[in-house]
Amino acid sequence: MSDPGPTVHIGVPVVRPAEPRDVPRIAATLTVAFAESRWVRWALPDDGRTQRLTRLAELDGHRGVATGTTWVSEDVDAVASWDAPAGAATPVPADVRAALEREVPRLHADRADAVARTEEQLAAALPGGPHWRLRALATRPRSRRRGLGGAVLEPVLRRCDEDGVPAALVAPAWAVVRFARGLGFEVVQATRSADGRLPLWVVVRPPGVPMPEL
Repeated sequence: MSDPGPTVHIGVPVVRPAEPRDVPRIAATLTVAFAESRWVRWALPDDGRTQRLTRLAELDGHRGVATGTTWVSEDVDAVASWDAPAGAATPVPADVRAALEREVPRLHADRADAVARTEEQLAAALPGGPHWRLRALATRPRSRRRGLGGAVLEPVLRRCDEDGVPAALVAPAWAVVRFARGLGFEVVQATRSADGRLPLWVVVRPPGVPMPEL
Protein backbone atom coordinates (compact mmCIF):
# COMPACT_ATOMS: atom_id res chain seq x y z
CA MET A 1 0.00 0.00 0.00
CA SER A 2 1.17 3.52 -0.71
CA ASP A 3 2.81 5.70 1.92
CA PRO A 4 0.81 8.91 2.64
CA GLY A 5 4.09 10.83 3.01
CA PRO A 6 5.87 12.65 5.81
CA THR A 7 4.16 16.05 5.70
CA VAL A 8 0.95 17.35 4.13
CA HIS A 9 0.23 21.04 3.50
CA ILE A 10 -3.50 21.75 3.31
CA GLY A 11 -4.23 25.44 2.84
CA VAL A 12 -2.97 27.17 5.96
CA PRO A 13 -2.73 24.14 8.33
CA VAL A 14 0.40 22.00 8.26
CA VAL A 15 -0.29 18.36 9.08
CA ARG A 16 2.36 15.74 9.83
CA PRO A 17 2.74 12.29 11.43
CA ALA A 18 3.14 12.44 15.19
CA GLU A 19 6.66 12.18 16.60
CA PRO A 20 7.88 11.00 20.03
CA ARG A 21 8.31 14.60 21.19
CA ASP A 22 4.58 15.18 20.56
CA VAL A 23 3.25 12.58 23.02
CA PRO A 24 2.83 14.93 26.04
CA ARG A 25 1.02 17.49 23.90
CA ILE A 26 -1.11 14.81 22.25
CA ALA A 27 -2.18 13.70 25.71
CA ALA A 28 -2.95 17.28 26.73
CA THR A 29 -5.00 17.96 23.58
CA LEU A 30 -7.00 14.75 23.95
CA THR A 31 -7.61 15.44 27.63
CA VAL A 32 -8.82 19.00 27.07
CA ALA A 33 -11.01 18.00 24.13
CA PHE A 34 -12.59 14.91 25.68
CA ALA A 35 -12.82 15.79 29.38
CA GLU A 36 -16.60 16.23 29.28
CA SER A 37 -17.43 13.92 26.39
CA ARG A 38 -20.18 11.32 26.72
CA TRP A 39 -17.78 8.49 25.99
CA VAL A 40 -15.34 9.53 28.73
CA ARG A 41 -18.11 9.96 31.29
CA TRP A 42 -19.38 6.50 30.38
CA ALA A 43 -16.06 4.65 30.00
CA LEU A 44 -14.08 6.03 32.96
CA PRO A 45 -15.09 6.09 36.63
CA ASP A 46 -15.55 9.38 38.46
CA ASP A 47 -12.57 8.71 40.71
CA GLY A 48 -9.51 10.29 39.07
CA ARG A 49 -11.26 10.57 35.71
CA THR A 50 -9.04 13.32 34.30
CA GLN A 51 -5.84 11.52 35.32
CA ARG A 52 -7.16 8.26 33.84
CA LEU A 53 -8.02 10.02 30.58
CA THR A 54 -4.60 11.64 30.36
CA ARG A 55 -2.86 8.30 30.85
CA LEU A 56 -5.06 6.63 28.23
CA ALA A 57 -4.18 9.47 25.87
CA GLU A 58 -0.45 9.06 26.60
CA LEU A 59 -0.65 5.35 25.85
CA ASP A 60 -2.51 6.03 22.62
CA GLY A 61 0.07 8.66 21.73
CA HIS A 62 2.90 6.16 22.15
CA ARG A 63 0.96 3.58 20.11
CA GLY A 64 0.24 6.06 17.32
CA VAL A 65 3.83 7.29 17.12
CA ALA A 66 5.24 3.76 17.08
CA THR A 67 2.86 2.56 14.37
CA GLY A 68 2.70 5.76 12.31
CA THR A 69 -1.08 6.00 12.65
CA THR A 70 -1.49 9.35 14.41
CA TRP A 71 -1.46 12.70 12.59
CA VAL A 72 -1.21 16.12 14.18
CA SER A 73 -1.30 19.79 13.27
CA GLU A 74 2.08 21.49 13.52
CA ASP A 75 1.28 22.89 16.99
CA VAL A 76 -0.46 19.61 18.04
CA ASP A 77 -3.68 21.53 18.71
CA ALA A 78 -5.42 18.91 16.53
CA VAL A 79 -4.91 15.14 16.64
CA ALA A 80 -6.29 12.24 14.58
CA SER A 81 -5.50 8.74 15.83
CA TRP A 82 -6.31 5.66 13.72
CA ASP A 83 -6.27 1.87 13.74
CA ALA A 84 -4.83 0.68 10.43
CA PRO A 85 -5.73 -2.47 8.51
CA ALA A 86 -3.29 -5.34 8.66
CA GLY A 87 -0.12 -4.61 6.72
CA ALA A 88 -0.83 -0.87 6.35
CA ALA A 89 1.23 0.30 9.33
CA THR A 90 4.12 -0.71 11.54
CA PRO A 91 3.03 -3.35 14.09
CA VAL A 92 2.63 -2.22 17.69
CA PRO A 93 5.99 -2.81 19.45
CA ALA A 94 5.98 -5.44 22.19
CA ASP A 95 6.64 -2.96 25.00
CA VAL A 96 3.83 -0.64 23.91
CA ARG A 97 1.45 -3.57 23.49
CA ALA A 98 2.35 -4.85 26.96
CA ALA A 99 1.72 -1.42 28.50
CA LEU A 100 -1.66 -1.18 26.78
CA GLU A 101 -2.71 -4.66 27.89
CA ARG A 102 -1.57 -4.00 31.44
CA GLU A 103 -2.86 -0.49 31.98
CA VAL A 104 -5.99 0.02 29.89
CA PRO A 105 -8.23 -2.37 31.89
CA ARG A 106 -6.97 -0.82 35.13
CA LEU A 107 -7.72 2.69 33.89
CA HIS A 108 -11.27 1.72 32.93
CA ALA A 109 -11.64 0.01 36.34
CA ASP A 110 -15.25 -1.07 36.94
CA ARG A 111 -16.18 0.07 33.42
CA ALA A 112 -13.66 -2.28 31.76
CA ASP A 113 -16.11 -5.12 31.20
CA ALA A 114 -18.74 -2.86 29.58
CA VAL A 115 -16.09 -1.26 27.37
CA ALA A 116 -14.74 -4.64 26.26
CA ARG A 117 -18.20 -6.07 25.56
CA THR A 118 -19.14 -2.96 23.60
CA GLU A 119 -16.02 -3.31 21.43
CA GLU A 120 -16.94 -6.93 20.70
CA GLN A 121 -20.47 -5.84 19.80
CA LEU A 122 -19.23 -3.07 17.49
CA ALA A 123 -16.91 -5.41 15.60
CA ALA A 124 -19.90 -6.93 13.82
CA ALA A 125 -21.10 -3.50 12.63
CA LEU A 126 -17.75 -2.20 11.37
CA PRO A 127 -16.62 -3.07 7.82
CA GLY A 128 -15.68 -6.71 7.57
CA GLY A 129 -12.70 -6.22 5.28
CA PRO A 130 -9.63 -3.99 5.55
CA HIS A 131 -10.47 -0.49 6.77
CA TRP A 132 -9.02 2.38 8.77
CA ARG A 133 -10.86 3.04 12.03
CA LEU A 134 -10.66 6.47 13.60
CA ARG A 135 -9.83 6.03 17.26
CA ALA A 136 -9.89 9.70 18.25
CA LEU A 137 -10.21 13.12 16.67
CA ALA A 138 -9.54 16.08 18.95
CA THR A 139 -9.07 19.82 18.52
CA ARG A 140 -8.33 22.20 21.37
CA PRO A 141 -11.23 24.61 21.96
CA ARG A 142 -9.10 27.65 21.15
CA SER A 143 -8.25 26.22 17.71
CA ARG A 144 -11.69 25.04 16.59
CA ARG A 145 -13.45 26.30 13.45
CA ARG A 146 -10.12 26.70 11.63
CA GLY A 147 -10.40 23.53 9.56
CA LEU A 148 -7.88 21.61 11.66
CA GLY A 149 -10.16 18.63 12.29
CA GLY A 150 -10.66 17.96 8.60
CA ALA A 151 -7.01 18.71 7.89
CA VAL A 152 -5.61 16.06 10.26
CA LEU A 153 -8.05 13.51 8.84
CA GLU A 154 -7.23 14.16 5.20
CA PRO A 155 -3.96 12.16 4.87
CA VAL A 156 -5.65 8.89 5.86
CA LEU A 157 -8.87 9.62 3.96
CA ARG A 158 -6.79 10.18 0.83
CA ARG A 159 -4.89 6.98 1.47
CA CYS A 160 -8.20 5.13 1.84
CA ASP A 161 -9.19 6.45 -1.58
CA GLU A 162 -5.86 5.40 -3.10
CA ASP A 163 -6.01 1.93 -1.57
CA GLY A 164 -9.74 1.41 -2.17
CA VAL A 165 -10.64 0.78 1.47
CA PRO A 166 -13.27 2.43 3.68
CA ALA A 167 -12.74 4.57 6.75
CA ALA A 168 -14.94 4.07 9.81
CA LEU A 169 -15.61 5.54 13.21
CA VAL A 170 -17.96 5.03 16.15
CA ALA A 171 -19.63 8.27 17.22
CA PRO A 172 -21.01 8.70 20.75
CA ALA A 173 -22.81 11.96 19.87
CA TRP A 174 -24.85 13.21 16.93
CA ALA A 175 -22.60 16.28 16.60
CA VAL A 176 -19.77 13.90 15.65
CA VAL A 177 -22.03 12.26 13.07
CA ARG A 178 -22.86 15.65 11.53
CA PHE A 179 -19.17 16.51 11.24
CA ALA A 180 -18.32 13.12 9.73
CA ARG A 181 -21.11 13.36 7.18
CA GLY A 182 -19.52 16.54 5.88
CA LEU A 183 -16.47 14.42 5.01
CA GLY A 184 -18.45 11.73 3.19
CA PHE A 185 -19.20 9.35 6.07
CA GLU A 186 -22.67 7.85 6.41
CA VAL A 187 -24.39 6.09 9.32
CA VAL A 188 -24.58 2.33 8.78
CA GLN A 189 -25.92 1.39 12.19
CA ALA A 190 -27.36 3.08 15.27
CA THR A 191 -26.83 1.04 18.42
CA ARG A 192 -26.03 1.35 22.11
CA SER A 193 -23.21 0.27 24.40
CA ALA A 194 -23.39 -3.27 25.77
CA ASP A 195 -24.89 -1.99 29.02
CA GLY A 196 -27.42 0.14 27.15
CA ARG A 197 -26.25 3.41 28.68
CA LEU A 198 -24.50 5.07 25.73
CA PRO A 199 -25.97 5.72 22.26
CA LEU A 200 -23.52 4.97 19.46
CA TRP A 201 -23.52 5.42 15.70
CA VAL A 202 -21.30 3.38 13.38
CA VAL A 203 -20.30 5.69 10.53
CA VAL A 204 -18.45 4.59 7.38
CA ARG A 205 -16.91 6.49 4.45
CA PRO A 206 -16.51 4.42 1.27
CA PRO A 207 -13.42 5.09 -0.82
CA GLY A 208 -13.66 7.63 -3.59
CA VAL A 209 -16.00 10.13 -1.94
CA PRO A 210 -14.97 13.64 -3.05
CA MET A 211 -13.01 15.49 -0.41
CA PRO A 212 -14.40 18.88 0.65
CA GLU A 213 -12.35 22.03 0.20
CA LEU A 214 -10.48 22.79 3.46
